[in-house]
Amino acid sequence: MASNKKYWKSVEELKESSSIVDTLKNNEFVEEIPTDEFLGDKVTLEASSTTRRDFLKYVGFTTAAASLAACEGPVVKSIPYVIKPDDIIPGVAEYYATTMADGFDFANVLIKVREGRPIKIEPNKEANGTTNARVQASVLSLYDSHRLKAPKANGNDISWADADSQIVSKLNEIKEAGLPIAVLTSTCASPSTKKLVVNLGETFGTVNHVIYDAVSESAALDAFEALYGTRALPDYNLDKAEVIVSIGADFLGDWQGGGFDAGYAKGRVPQNGKMSRHIQIESNMTLTGANADKRFMVKPSEQNLALIKLYNAVVKGISTREASPLNDVILKAAAQIKAAGNKAVVLTGIQDKNAQLLALAINNAIQSEVIDVVATKNVRKGNDDEVTQLIADMNAGKIGAVIINNANPVYTLPNSAEFVEGLKKVKLSVAFSMQDNETAKAVQYALATPHYLESWGDVVIKKGQYSLMQPTIKPLFNTRQFQDALLNWTGSSTSFYDFLKETWSANILGGTSWNQALHDGIFTTEVNDEASTMEVDIDAAGSALAAIKGSDFELSLYTKTGMGDGQMANNPWLQEFPDPITRTSWDNYLTISKADAEAIGVENHNVANGALNGSLVEVTVNGVSEILPALIQPGQAKGSLGLALGYGRKEGLKEEMQTGKNAYQFYKGFNNYQSDVTLKVVAGEHEFACVQLHNTLMGRGDIIKETTLEDYINKDASEWNEVPKVSLNHNEVDATSVDLWDSFDRSIGHHFNLSIDLNACTGCGACVIACHAENNVPVVGKSEIRKSRDMHWLRIDRYYSHEEDFAGDVETKENGTGVIGYKDTMATLEHPSENPAVAFQPVMCQHCNHAPCETVCPVAATSHGRQGQNHMAYNRCVGTRYCANNCPYKVRRFNWFNYPNNNEFDFNMNDDLGKMVLNPDVTVRSRGVMEKCSMCIQMTQATILKAKKEGRPVNTNEFSTACSNACSTGAMVFGDINKEEDTVTALTKDKRAYHLLEHVGTKPNVVYHVKVRNTQEA
Repeated sequence: MASNKKYWKSVEELKESSSIVDTLKNNEFVEEIPTDEFLGDKVTLEASSTTRRDFLKYVGFTTAAASLAACEGPVVKSIPYVIKPDDIIPGVAEYYATTMADGFDFANVLIKVREGRPIKIEPNKEANGTTNARVQASVLSLYDSHRLKAPKANGNDISWADADSQIVSKLNEIKEAGLPIAVLTSTCASPSTKKLVVNLGETFGTVNHVIYDAVSESAALDAFEALYGTRALPDYNLDKAEVIVSIGADFLGDWQGGGFDAGYAKGRVPQNGKMSRHIQIESNMTLTGANADKRFMVKPSEQNLALIKLYNAVVKGISTREASPLNDVILKAAAQIKAAGNKAVVLTGIQDKNAQLLALAINNAIQSEVIDVVATKNVRKGNDDEVTQLIADMNAGKIGAVIINNANPVYTLPNSAEFVEGLKKVKLSVAFSMQDNETAKAVQYALATPHYLESWGDVVIKKGQYSLMQPTIKPLFNTRQFQDALLNWTGSSTSFYDFLKETWSANILGGTSWNQALHDGIFTTEVNDEASTMEVDIDAAGSALAAIKGSDFELSLYTKTGMGDGQMANNPWLQEFPDPITRTSWDNYLTISKADAEAIGVENHNVANGALNGSLVEVTVNGVSEILPALIQPGQAKGSLGLALGYGRKEGLKEEMQTGKNAYQFYKGFNNYQSDVTLKVVAGEHEFACVQLHNTLMGRGDIIKETTLEDYINKDASEWNEVPKVSLNHNEVDATSVDLWDSFDRSIGHHFNLSIDLNACTGCGACVIACHAENNVPVVGKSEIRKSRDMHWLRIDRYYSHEEDFAGDVETKENGTGVIGYKDTMATLEHPSENPAVAFQPVMCQHCNHAPCETVCPVAATSHGRQGQNHMAYNRCVGTRYCANNCPYKVRRFNWFNYPNNNEFDFNMNDDLGKMVLNPDVTVRSRGVMEKCSMCIQMTQATILKAKKEGRPVNTNEFSTACSNACSTGAMVFGDINKEEDTVTALTKDKRAYHLLEHVGTKPNVVYHVKVRNTQEA
């Protein structure tokens, strides 16, 4: 019989209608979960007093609640392939060869397309294609929600038919008035487009095709034309160079269109005891200077003197005996050039025709095999004189119409106001633009053009190499190509595709298959021309160059590796990409030497959360003033300042992308060096988004290992690639021979390794953007970067030394004695020298075979795979972050926020258009989980499955990752070390190979190669 007794647990329950008892019955928790206290407020998320135990309790509760809520989630209607296209297999990527040619960057590329969506850029290696950070990021610009989506007339929407009718009518009026038409474009290397511009002239009278490059190389073009009779740029085969002397040429950056890093790297990897010798004379610390064997700092005006001295020493055999550091460097450089003979080359970035003539004359005198004056490059064609004349003619009323394509002169011209006034005085102004930018706002007709991935076209990047551009997606908006418009206006009913095919069949292919050329993306013809030099008075050029005077402060204008000329400013991947030298993103700033900073009172300091702050300065250049943040830059020449172009845009950009100040206003005479400069500190402080705080290597020789070529040749590897020692049973043994864990047999199946050669890595960062694209890495914005919450799976650490080389750093550290003395020594090392040695080191998850992260995860979210990859199960991770604490490489990223569908992070994942770039093979992570490099497991598994489907073993070197694919220099090599034929297998056994923090005993699957510097002087 059941008991009818009443049981109670407390006296309170005996009271009738107790409100406390009723509340406790209905609530699982006795008090409301203190979410504000637990999470902290929006501004200070760190202000949380929650214990770990409470944290896990809350996580458990909220996970259960979320699971219940998910039962009544929204219905998403999907549309299947009712009739599947024959050429599309859902889940399988298609690749198309095409060409990027935006007027600043030119590249032969492959486009990865998933279900009709381009999602990834890769270099077309069969066409010798290479990519930089901007080319890699260009796929995201396709899905820019701020693109110009339809034609506009005076700011209002208009149909294409009405626009065509009105424009043709005005063109006919201008023809009757006898006024010329100006077609203003960026560098046009398209033979079919040039033909259409000629046809426009045949229809509407005189047409002047003026080519304008925002960042000019006109001086180099003028000099080459004067000496060789052709307005083009020479190519430089730096893989043939034994000695490279560069005066102000950032040839690993954007100098003369870039693309020289692959050849340069081939000569920098020591082979058979040889590697090239690189001497750099410059003002700013550039990517090229950071990679040099010998770097010498001078003010911009002193670069002229250096070039004149070098010309006199090499060509004329005249050398002054003055006792100066510059003279000493020049004499040694001249001796090395003479010793190398035709295996030497001289480059200069001085934007002066006379300076460029001197450099060409030196190369001609030594009969350099490195410079190619026959198969010339067409990546820069701008003519400064013609642009200046056009603006004058527009303001004088001598121009009837201005038709602009793929250029933004209202933003980039130093005399932009004059150009805008001129636009008001022409009868017709038209801008073909992909963006609703500054120029599109200033003209009568702004006509929307497609992205290059939606377009047909052709490009001759280099003489004899014809590249094709093909659409990889149907146009997303109501756009039309410039070429289709020209055909329409000239009365042709032919589409540009048909015109292009007909032009190629008639003039280029010579009977070869059009489809084959389209498949390959390139068609090559032999170049049999011979170069002959013309008479030029080089002495007069030298005298004119010597007459240029400097000033106390001089400004160097340059382009950043990420931002370029600024046309991709609305690309969040590039905005968040840290500059390789300063490691700072979301900004441009005035770089200044430490000596000058101390003299005028400029300060940089770190605040409590580690973020970098700095002084504001007012800089005045030729009477134009701007307030800018100042960044103290090691390696900046005294008396020189540096400022990046490409920032300060306002029109057609999301608010978050409107960063920095417009440096083009200082670009007087299209000269990258300006001398009339004054500087003063003003009130206020600027907040930088800098991702790397430590200034120098501080003698940590086990992170960056470095040696000289002489030691590499003459000494045993154990001396310059020393294995760290540990104590075992009171005996000193190699750290690699001792283990805290049992090792497993990994000889069966695949075992992946990634090799990184510090000699070949230039720090360009193309791999960083490729990783972003392949792995759906979120963009977090400037404020989160300042809190050290960047989400990059791959970072490129930049190290300075205090001494002139890293060996000096190690020596200084080892000579520190006693507690106080050692502390003082280390404090000294924290400050880089005026001209430090620099090294770049890509760091991602090292995929340790004995991974310390795996042993501390309480939920086994991170574990090791049979193939050598460290795995992450995101749905198991509860975000304890123990793994991040236990990782000696600091490569794990904690997802602080739900970045997708979050207005606080409105970059590229928060609208339907931006989400089209996401890779469906990789999970988009939610908040509260840990993420990091997966060694592109989706790519390695796809390779295995492809081989399995085709019934064959995986081919030699078939495995790849996003970073190794993107690396133009060959610094990153990925493969299977259980396959002897794979290149990576030999690289892991090379005498230069070492692992990062080897003494920790983690046994990584990423292997580095000791950096070798060629310090041999003449």
